[in-house]
Amino acid sequence: MADDDQDRFRWDHPRPFIHEVTVEPQHIDDFRHTNNVVYLTWMAKTAWEHSKALGLDFAAYARLNRGMVVRRHELEYFAASHEGDRIKVATWITGNDGRLRLRRRFQMIDVETGATVLRGLTDFVCINIELGKATRMPPEFVSTYRLTATVEGDN
Repeated sequence: MADDDQDRFRWDHPRPFIHEVTVEPQHIDDFRHTNNVVYLTWMAKTAWEHSKALGLDFAAYARLNRGMVVRRHELEYFAASHEGDRIKVATWITGNDGRLRLRRRFQMIDVETGATVLRGLTDFVCINIELGKATRMPPEFVSTYRLTATVEGDN
């Protein structure tokens, strides 16, 4: 995150991991704004970029034969975005039971207006990649996916 982001934008929680995106023509739907599925894609991309920045890329997942997969998404829209808009997508890890479940919160802010466009969350479950079944997190997941923000009820 750029040093001025914390001061310039009203983030829900301090010290977010941020991935910036730009609304492109293919993101626009018949209502002439960003399609709702695109926001979900941005959340997934930001979560994965954060995971890689923490040192857990797919090579690490494969080595451990463990991965975090989506169990549930929740998205709440506050404003539309349009072609050319720059959006900062922030994420925080707000839940990790140290066994099976992980929660991330998201906030998207329009760079130009500073307005929150979306808030969301994703619940993940640890799986054994080879078997495709839920399994206990390896110690690397417990220690690496530490909470980066506290939200009552998330952990």
